[in-house]
Amino acid sequence: LSSFITFKLCNAISGRDNFKLKKAYLGFQICFFFTANFFLFRLLLHYACMNFFTFAKKNDMKRKLLFIAVAFSTTMVAQIPNSGFEAWTNAGGINTPNGWGTLNAMTAPSMTFTAAAGTPGVGSATYLSLTSKSIGAANVNGIAVSGILNTSTMQPVSGFAYTGQPVSMTGKWQHMIFGSSQGSVSVTLTKWNTLTSQRETVASGLQNLSGMARSWANFTINLNYVMGVAPDSCIIVLKASGASPTDGDYLYVDNLAFSGDISSIILNESLAENITIYPNPAKNDLFVSVTSNTTQNLKIELTNIEGQLMHTELLSTTQGTSIQTINTSNLSPGTYFIKIIGDNAIEIKKIIID
Repeated sequence: LSSFITFKLCNAISGRDNFKLKKAYLGFQICFFFTANFFLFRLLLHYACMNFFTFAKKNDMKRKLLFIAVAFSTTMVAQIPNSGFEAWTNAGGINTPNGWGTLNAMTAPSMTFTAAAGTPGVGSATYLSLTSKSIGAANVNGIAVSGILNTSTMQPVSGFAYTGQPVSMTGKWQHMIFGSSQGSVSVTLTKWNTLTSQRETVASGLQNLSGMARSWANFTINLNYVMGVAPDSCIIVLKASGASPTDGDYLYVDNLAFSGDISSIILNESLAENITIYPNPAKNDLFVSVTSNTTQNLKIELTNIEGQLMHTELLSTTQGTSIQTINTSNLSPGTYFIKIIGDNAIEIKKIIID
């Protein structure tokens, strides 16, 4: 009877049907019944067995959680396709990094290639080498896009599926120009709007190259969020030169990765009882009005559609309404974003400059 009761208790505590363990325990109980009949010792044995099943249950849960954590972190690490530029495909003598669009197919007839696999990479076999080249009377930029590149417009057509919300993109680079037109590295997170049938920017980051880096150096490009939703795709654009390429300009890139997560920051969560930005559209001056019941220090950032910071202000609010004036007379007409940053939340407003 005691064996049956203990068996039921163990089954209730373990929460699962572990037949082999329970069978072994019952066998041990039978042997023990015939060899010892000390009540206290039997009670301690029951308690030990119940704890054993509880321990097994907890360990099983830990293994499940560990598996989930490993699977999740593996998914997060493999975010950018071919981020180390180790995988290349040679088709008809045209070598292209897998998952990336380049101008190699366009320049192949002249036996000139602006994208190549450089060796050795940073802790790996290869890296992406982009070099602007002279072809006839024109200089062709060394460009790569994480997706499809339109070789006529030299603009990205599409990127890769991505739903994360990273803080920044990091990597390694070397770069140098022989003219005056610097290259750049940019990343854009977008989401398809089913209501407007348009693709909208969720976040973006742009780093124009400056000076030179003739040995491997770390870089970090912070992302500027203009929407508080998860994206569905990402486009990364790497350029050896700017609008006026010079023969020999180069950009070497390796070990791209996303870093951080903005999920700890609440986007588009109201920082105050009322935030008003007027006039919109604006021309010469823009007013940011914050009505709050508490005192807080806010940072106001004005960025363009590409995520470049155009203006910043600090606003210390008091109980009631506080107003900050931003001069916009020197800004080109277009779409901009006002980002109001608090300690634990960010509110974003879109504005138009006429």
